[in-house]
Amino acid sequence: MRIAFLADFHLGFGFNSEVKKSVFLAAKEAVEEAVKRSDLIVICGDIFDTRAPRTETFAEGIEVISRALLGESSETRLIYSDKEIPKICSYLLNAKPLIAIHGNHERKSKGEINPVKALEIGGLLIHLNFNSVIFEKNGERVAIHGMSNVPERYAKNELDKWNPKCFEDCFNILVLHQSIDPYVYSPLEPPTLSIKNLPNKFDLIVDGHIHQSTLDKVNGNLFLIPGSTSVTQFEKKEANSKKGFYIFDTLSKKYEFVELKNSKKFFFEEMEIESSKPLISQIEERIEKIISKEEKPIIKIKLKGEETKVIDQDLKLVEEKFADKAILMIVKELESPEISEKIEFLRNLREKKLSIEEMGLNLLHENLKELNFSFKLTPEKLFNLFEKSADDALQILLGEQLTLERWKLDNKS
Repeated sequence: MRIAFLADFHLGFGFNSEVKKSVFLAAKEAVEEAVKRSDLIVICGDIFDTRAPRTETFAEGIEVISRALLGESSETRLIYSDKEIPKICSYLLNAKPLIAIHGNHERKSKGEINPVKALEIGGLLIHLNFNSVIFEKNGERVAIHGMSNVPERYAKNELDKWNPKCFEDCFNILVLHQSIDPYVYSPLEPPTLSIKNLPNKFDLIVDGHIHQSTLDKVNGNLFLIPGSTSVTQFEKKEANSKKGFYIFDTLSKKYEFVELKNSKKFFFEEMEIESSKPLISQIEERIEKIISKEEKPIIKIKLKGEETKVIDQDLKLVEEKFADKAILMIVKELESPEISEKIEFLRNLREKKLSIEEMGLNLLHENLKELNFSFKLTPEKLFNLFEKSADDALQILLGEQLTLERWKLDNKS
């Protein structure tokens, strides 16, 4: 069975109408191509960019997903579901079956209907949220186990608690939309799922959420990341990634990546400001080089150097000059010597892989040193006092209280 795995359309995303339109056209192309090339379509979350999409964005979602209904009659049949499928979905099941999980951008509070569930109510897809379904074509059976997004801190426990059972005589696929270490890691919300603790009983694991496409092996099993259909993060690593989706053949175990024509190319340029050459001419040269090879790409230019040499009005004129040839984003990462020193200090702390507490103590010590703050209290005692009473610690820093006797803290405090 040929299965198309798509993810992260992010309909409604865009800082201008042109970007929003390109996001929509890329998603539409992806579904249209998936209908032509596959027996079953799986969308791995984040069809929409927000939990409550605007009416026009929701209409775009309907238009994109309804492409599956326009295909020829399918021989792929649903033979099992552990959830009740709305009767209206019978139209979909007679055409090209399309199933989806919701992502973190679509997750709503308990009891509320998220936009992916709303598409199911309209008969346009089958929404899986800790559910399993089995499809069959010409005697071959494929089981899809879908876990929609949950907050990262709960992901491992929720997956273990659900513990979906693999079906015999089926090709079993687990579909997720989560951060998985080391593919995505955020200190703000560290993932509880990693390639080391993913279950190894499935024939294939597919994960949305991660915008760079990947095909790997985890615990001896196949691990697939379709990636997003459009550039939405505008990070340096996205400049080198193709946008599209995967088609996987469960019999031959072969795969194909389908690159999208309607997904705008993204270029990321870092520029050190050189005093020997006018800044504007440097920027324009970079832009001219890119647009000579690509039709109206998205270009992000990050300026690095001294802030005094950058005039915002000049940058505005550059954006206006190339408005019909490129979608420009010019951002500044401009530093004073003092800021540069602080960034280098923080970078060194990170490389030492210290704990959060150790990093905080180092920062406090460095800041007090810069302020020439001199008293008998050690930074360690002051740091511990912050944990107990920020107000009391602040009084000491302001000189309103000079000793720790009032709080009777011993050397271990």
